[in-house]
Amino acid sequence: MSNKLFKHLETNAIHAGRVGDPSFGSLATPIHQTSTFVFDNVQQGANRFAGEEAGFIYSRLGNPTVMELEQRMAALENTEAAAAFASGMGAVSATLLANLKKGDHLIASAALYGCSFALINHKFAELGIEASFVDITDATAIEAAIKENTQLIFFETPINPNLVCADLNEISRIAKRHELLTVIDNTFMSPVLQQPSDYGVDLIIHSATKYLNGHGDVVAGICCGSVKQIENIKMTTLKDMGAVMSPNDAWLISRGLKTLSVRVERHCDNAEKVADYLDAHAGIKSVYYPGLKHHPANHLVGTQMKRAGGVIAFEIEGSFDDAVRFMNNLKMCHIAVSLGDAETLIQHPASMTHSPYTEEERAAAGISETLIRISVGLEHVEDIIEDIEQALQVLRVKAA
Repeated sequence: MSNKLFKHLETNAIHAGRVGDPSFGSLATPIHQTSTFVFDNVQQGANRFAGEEAGFIYSRLGNPTVMELEQRMAALENTEAAAAFASGMGAVSATLLANLKKGDHLIASAALYGCSFALINHKFAELGIEASFVDITDATAIEAAIKENTQLIFFETPINPNLVCADLNEISRIAKRHELLTVIDNTFMSPVLQQPSDYGVDLIIHSATKYLNGHGDVVAGICCGSVKQIENIKMTTLKDMGAVMSPNDAWLISRGLKTLSVRVERHCDNAEKVADYLDAHAGIKSVYYPGLKHHPANHLVGTQMKRAGGVIAFEIEGSFDDAVRFMNNLKMCHIAVSLGDAETLIQHPASMTHSPYTEEERAAAGISETLIRISVGLEHVEDIIEDIEQALQVLRVKAA
């Protein structure tokens, strides 16, 4: 089995970690759609269960198709290993619970994907795990939140949904000084645009549903890190809680990875033009996109982040009802959660992805009632802009 690393990410996305098919020479990755694996004899089975012999046992514990995806993702994120999960939240929950126990404390960014926030703020509290939510761009606030029982820092950058960006070097320095684990959700960037391990981050999570797959037909998650860290997750919370990825989903994501680089470049090209259009529009109050010069984290684009990504947040001039009318008048852009698909997707965080927040919590996280998040797709950018323009025009006509 080859996990040869090539010089360039584009090549690794196609070739790294390839298991192959020695029996028939298939170019495409085979789908090993099996629940269990046959042993040559009882001793071989016993040796594999004891960890004394390499080999597959049961697909909850490992599968060749899934393994190829894991090896490829480790190559893309410049880590030693990776673990695949049945969903992005499966990856988040398994990764955090493998490193936290009752009586522990973690620090998290004030704004997070709604279900990550609900898991940490609600369920973890029931399990006796304490959390502090801070402005992750403020080093002083992070330092002030650290306690004797603090174990890790969990954050996103750019943050879902308001595109706040954090300095990975700064967070890693703080964490290492206090011997804390760092865990990042890198979904918005993908490894094409940001590789957090290069800045000292320990564990990198993706909702593989999004850019990694890229076609809106899979729900899955990935966590990348050291062999020691990934084995800890695989042999505890992944094995025993069971949020494992199916071979078929692994195959679809591996196929999606082959075009990841070219897709992400097109997403970025389109998003930059859409962001410029929105930023100049009289009907738009604010635009949050790191690629715009006035964004507080614009200096990170071209350094930590190769480009600004394909997701934009913006606020309509007007009320919540105006935001709803605007979205309901779109004709091509789909009202749907998720991101990274070929189609342009638009959603209202306060009532959709971030509805687990209370009104007060949303305000503290910078998620207003008129904030809209758009995942810019692969359509021709003029068609995307024309659709947004006609929906905004409807607002102006009604206002008049």
